[in-house]
Amino acid sequence: MLDRPTTNLASPSPIPPDDQALLDAYSRAVIDVVERVGPAVVRLDVASERRSDGTGSGVVVAPDGLVLTNSHVVGNATRVTATTVDGRSLTARVVGDDPDTDLALVRVDAPDPDTDLALVRVDAPLTLPAAPLGNSKLLKRGQLVIAIGNPLGFESTVTTGVVSALGRSLRARSGRLIDDVIQTDAALNPGNSGGPLVSSHGEVVGINTALIVGAQGICFAVASNTASFVLGELVRHGRVRRAYIGIAAQQFALSRRRRHAAGLAQESAVIVASIEPGSPAERAGLLAGDIILALDAVAITGADDLIRVLAGDKIDRTIQLEVLHNGSRRVLSLVPHERVHRG
Repeated sequence: MLDRPTTNLASPSPIPPDDQALLDAYSRAVIDVVERVGPAVVRLDVASERRSDGTGSGVVVAPDGLVLTNSHVVGNATRVTATTVDGRSLTARVVGDDPDTDLALVRVDAPDPDTDLALVRVDAPLTLPAAPLGNSKLLKRGQLVIAIGNPLGFESTVTTGVVSALGRSLRARSGRLIDDVIQTDAALNPGNSGGPLVSSHGEVVGINTALIVGAQGICFAVASNTASFVLGELVRHGRVRRAYIGIAAQQFALSRRRRHAAGLAQESAVIVASIEPGSPAERAGLLAGDIILALDAVAITGADDLIRVLAGDKIDRTIQLEVLHNGSRRVLSLVPHERVHRG
């Protein structure tokens, strides 16, 4: 009978000492990252004229209050409030917004005047815990990553997973493709957007940006190298001026045989996945499947290199692309346009 007490159930098998040590090491690694990076993660409450109020996450990347988040979290915001892990409510403003990478930069200014914390001295310099940006190019598939954020309003939530894939392309709300996107199975939900994806070394390697509704364990983050470039542009100019050639590309590992045959020293490049009709790349004769090795003699070893090199100074100027086409090296000339955000 199922409703009677059962006395002969087998006791759980003890965890072997070696497995226990592994579990303890895993837990310690995650706990260490959360204790180091968690205080730098903030909840963002956003008011906007175009849509109902919303929430998201952000990560402080400079002690004076610079916060990286998603463009779709704070774009068109009329008011932003940042709440820290210790409960401080702070007013914030959008420094710059880049819909083409779904990244934005917010600066936290002062305690929110609508809270009791407004009684705190405002003449003292603002100092917040900050998290370092890591080098996303060093990531490997299968590497442990930790996502920290505020999913569905549950503050300071931690999920773990691995890097499932690298070099993905993801379409931004602007319609452009975001290159060099990290795919992870760390669980993300609405509200995680803008929060950090962190390595076991405590470095931010991505900014969580999207999940596929209905899928299991397929989530995405904008790589930290892309975020670092966008951060610099937004701090200096308030926007990102970038040259547009009209391709979707991803990192490509060059085999030893291919490197030897083509006389190459670099171990990676980017492969062209698709080309937009009428774009500078199409007019120059670039083809899907071509491998871009260098731009104006600067080696291109990943999508982040391509994003960084195609900066504002390349707009309306002839550039030289060195590519590998069917095993042969060739040089193409093309003139990039300025990438213009649509809508």
